[in-house]
Amino acid sequence: MNQPLSDLKIEHPPQTLREIVSERMRGAILSGRFASGERLVERTLCEQLGVSRSVVREAIRYLEAEGLVEIMPNKGPIVARMDWQQAVQIYEIRQLLEQSAAATCADLADATVKADLQAAMRAIETASAANENPALITATTRFYEVIFRAAGHHIAWEVVQRLNGRISRLRAMTLATTDRRVSGPVRMAQICDAIIANDAEAAALAVCDHLAEAAKIAYRLLKETK
Repeated sequence: MNQPLSDLKIEHPPQTLREIVSERMRGAILSGRFASGERLVERTLCEQLGVSRSVVREAIRYLEAEGLVEIMPNKGPIVARMDWQQAVQIYEIRQLLEQSAAATCADLADATVKADLQAAMRAIETASAANENPALITATTRFYEVIFRAAGHHIAWEVVQRLNGRISRLRAMTLATTDRRVSGPVRMAQICDAIIANDAEAAALAVCDHLAEAAKIAYRLLKETK
């Protein structure tokens, strides 16, 4: 009799080379190693990453879809430029979608949702304490995913995911600053606490406060780099 092969199941398929290269390039953009507007030279990237030009081109196309790379006529790929006009639109979209999702999540949150949200919050606090920005951005994305999915706002989450590259870039900028009146993780803890308490009004207000402070910092940073 054949034995079941469930113990051989691959839970997490290995990353493709394109995924690895995309991840490295994304990290370099979010960290500022590749500056806004900087030209991405395929030959140089091939040498830096140790991969073929076809893999680099595929990764660039992927990052272009995320809004992190632009293809300029007669110039080729560059790191997508971020200015305040773009940033303010992203913050406005986030406020509309995140306030609604947080309020609905607070109304509907059961023990399972609360446990998932608390786990995401712990990951944020751990990454923040260790000053690990890539892990912090990943944990923050997971935090919001729990909120949107628990609220049943699946279409809104799809919109957020399409903007995720730009959102992550702004998030990396603002989380790295030390002059915040209240830190980003503390602001997110306030959102978490309101949802745990099933207080929809407080959850929406916490989102508003968080985004208002982040937008203020982004405004200063983007104006300084003009």
